[in-house]
Amino acid sequence: MRYYSTRHHSNSPHQALHFDDVVLKGLADDGGLYLPETWPHFSEAKWQSLAPLPYHQLAAEVIKPFIGNVFSDDELAALTQKSYRDFRHQAIAPLKQLDNQLFVMELFHGPTLAFKDFALQFLGNLFDAILEKRNQTINIIGATSGDTGSAAICAVAGKHNQRIFMLHPKGKVSKVQEAQMTSMLNDNVYNIAIDGSFDDCQNIVKSLFADHDFRDGLNLCAVNSINWARIMAQIVYYAYGSLRLGLRDIAVSVPSGNFGNIFAAWAAKQMGLPIQKLIIGSNCNDILARTVQSGIMQTSPVIPSVAPSMDIQISSNFERLLYELLGRDGAMLETLMHQFKQTGRLDLPDNAKKSLQTLFCAHAMSDDEIRADINKTYQQTGEIIDPHSMIGVTAAKLYGGDLPVMAIATAHPAKFPNTITQAINIEPTLPDYLSDLMQRPTRCHDVMNDADSVKQFITQNQ
Repeated sequence: MRYYSTRHHSNSPHQALHFDDVVLKGLADDGGLYLPETWPHFSEAKWQSLAPLPYHQLAAEVIKPFIGNVFSDDELAALTQKSYRDFRHQAIAPLKQLDNQLFVMELFHGPTLAFKDFALQFLGNLFDAILEKRNQTINIIGATSGDTGSAAICAVAGKHNQRIFMLHPKGKVSKVQEAQMTSMLNDNVYNIAIDGSFDDCQNIVKSLFADHDFRDGLNLCAVNSINWARIMAQIVYYAYGSLRLGLRDIAVSVPSGNFGNIFAAWAAKQMGLPIQKLIIGSNCNDILARTVQSGIMQTSPVIPSVAPSMDIQISSNFERLLYELLGRDGAMLETLMHQFKQTGRLDLPDNAKKSLQTLFCAHAMSDDEIRADINKTYQQTGEIIDPHSMIGVTAAKLYGGDLPVMAIATAHPAKFPNTITQAINIEPTLPDYLSDLMQRPTRCHDVMNDADSVKQFITQNQ
């Protein structure tokens, strides 16, 4: 399997890369995101044959077509088994039925209580395996609106061939999320607080990768969902859920900020799974909902919300979908993304808009609506649902129609105790292994909100 940048075109000097190079490179030299040259497609019979497999074995089968000959079957199987052995539910990604049509997939049974563990536990081990083969070390740089940071740090902490520098918007992640990140005191972990928004952090990361001398000199690697391996690993749980629901036609509802999770659902559909409708849930930072409804992607100021992991106005992974909607026209994609960067506005061509609205629908919620629906759901079902997941559940009920809907629960409610307490007057408790989290010692570094300051910090900590 070969990979191309979304901005690759006939006049582009950049060549196709193999899987291991894409994993280590993260962002393409032209600023684009990597995608496989073709989408693997499994027949219904093939999917049916995979249905009995436990999660880690299914993961190896789904991932196998994407990696070429980088790893043997046995090596890949060992990687997936290692990546999911510390999850605290036997099913790894259990499905819970809330009503006749609504099924919630709980993706918060990993070590940091968020869906990011599914991709990042695998990615940390994947980095390790590739680096061991190459006898190399890397510096991982990432930006987080909350969950990516703790999941990535947990995945690489203590690994001798990886350092991680994680940027987060100061004071704009939940206290639990902040503690999960900053209480990891391993020598290879550096938490960086930026006085700004997640988009500021993400833009700094992108600018560091755009500085090729700096990137190559320090062997920078991406851990955000701009890294293709993140998307690839997320495809697996959509396959797992679809198989558990009997391979019937379903809709999938996903609370989405950076578009990576919902794009993985789209990719699962390309692989032959019967996902008929993709539902996007947004908070008050509703750029994705507005884009689906109008065909115009236009930024606005980031508003802090009770669903802080979605406080985003630049959804990086939308570029991957747009590339597909444009018929993989990298030149047109590059022009549109340049316009978006310059003006904060992107008008989808008519064909792309029509394709987007045929498959996707979207719903945005205010903070008051989120809290009200957390309360309503608790009263009706006894389930305590975190604010991000609640958006997905509400959108599923509104847009699922006659289809069974698999709503993605992205985080444990105890990660957002203030919002849950406001909604139902009950404070959710952390699992026993994290019960002392808020009392653990922490370490974090305040760095100025500009790329040069972050570069200087990283250089000084080599």
